Amino acid sequence: MGMDEKAFQFGSFIDGEEIKGLGRKELEVLNPYNQKVIGTISCGVVNDVKLAVAAADKVYHETMKKMPAYERSNILRHAADLLEQKFEDFSRLLTLEAGKPIRESRGEVTRALQVLRLASEGAKNIFGEQIPLDIAVGGTNQIGFTKRVPLGVVAAITPFNFPLNLALHKIAPAIAAGNTVVLKPAEKTPLSSAMLYKLFDQAGLPKGALNVVMGLGTELVETLVTDPLVKKVSFTGSNEVGWKIDEMAKRKKVTLELGSNAPNIIFSDCDLDHAVQSIVLGGFTFAGQACVSAQRIYVQNEIYDEFINKLVTELKELKMGDPLDEATELGPMITEEAAKRAETWILEAREQGAHIVLGGNRRGTMVEPTVITNVNPRMNVVCAEVFAPIVSIIPFTDEKEVIKKANQSEFGLHAGIFTNNINRAMQMVDAIETSGVWINESSVRRYDHIPYGGIKNSGLGKEGIKYAIEGMTDIKFVGIKLI
Repeated sequence: MGMDEKAFQFGSFIDGEEIKGLGRKELEVLNPYNQKVIGTISCGVVNDVKLAVAAADKVYHETMKKMPAYERSNILRHAADLLEQKFEDFSRLLTLEAGKPIRESRGEVTRALQVLRLASEGAKNIFGEQIPLDIAVGGTNQIGFTKRVPLGVVAAITPFNFPLNLALHKIAPAIAAGNTVVLKPAEKTPLSSAMLYKLFDQAGLPKGALNVVMGLGTELVETLVTDPLVKKVSFTGSNEVGWKIDEMAKRKKVTLELGSNAPNIIFSDCDLDHAVQSIVLGGFTFAGQACVSAQRIYVQNEIYDEFINKLVTELKELKMGDPLDEATELGPMITEEAAKRAETWILEAREQGAHIVLGGNRRGTMVEPTVITNVNPRMNVVCAEVFAPIVSIIPFTDEKEVIKKANQSEFGLHAGIFTNNINRAMQMVDAIETSGVWINESSVRRYDHIPYGGIKNSGLGKEGIKYAIEGMTDIKFVGIKLI
């Protein structure tokens, strides 16, 4: 499998066959840094989606639901070994199609390996439980137990920002549980999904167990989500699309990983240098294009000025540029349109009275690391999801005030708390309305086996291998009467 970017030409992959041409629209995939064409995809049509779902349903009933756990585990482990052999190729591909600095791309491939290996183990650890029946009247001489059983076809719809790892967060647990998958990747970053398909094929996954439908979103997604053969929908992306999918899916199982504007709270008793470094990482990794990026930074009054000075000093040292350069720390945003939106929100904030302490400028798809103060909760840079290298610094006096400010959000995914007072830390854990709270780490931190998924407008359900497997299985009860 060569990785010459000039050679990337893919169609959809349905029932083991690549489908392209025949009048289908061709879509160019651009390098976000220099706008060069790195490949093309042949966009799927509605009938391709129907064929993909039908193929997935067929192989589920004929093969996957009957496949022993050790075989599913072996396939996932083999896929991980193959990915490891292509580590640098996949890292380079992620940088070319998503624009993330090569060091961050290597981090994503490292996590992808971990997801596959965790899922390989997860396939061997899907347990039910024994239920004592004699606690109920009439239950004497009866045995009850449960077993987890796969659902069938899983629809996986993935975003541009972690095109390899987030695809695997859906595909790997689905396979581990004995399901089949139809994947619709983001049209801006589809190439890694095509290469991932080839990897699973080489690893011995039955043809039709994984299908990939390329192309633009709305019509394909609606057809996929509403198909009666699809039993589970797992979506990561925007709130607007996510809640529409939830409505369309109706009685299907649904997991939604949506947006956030993560609060990070810096108390005066924290290790300040550590907090600054954590916010640099939390707010500016992959140009802030992560749903758990540190966005709203609440800093206690006593250290407010010192924190800003230290943060600005660190951010001035960040090297912006070509993401293939080993030294680059901040690369482009995914499109110029996304960068222009970020620029517009910065200008709006300034017009509404905010102070741009650092950055605020855009060159093409590149947005400077930006620090904003004197904001209010109604500004887009505070209340919406910026998904850009922008943080707002907001002063606070005490716990009561900052809890109110942090919870003044429609979102609830991750938060970061920086303090050396364990009592205060645990008080904040209970008070902050998010599904995950990090103490002395920024909100951006995520490991691939933890429960991950927001409350409020941040989504439904949980990812993380164990939790995703639970969401992709059903509980079947078995009762036995001893005669």
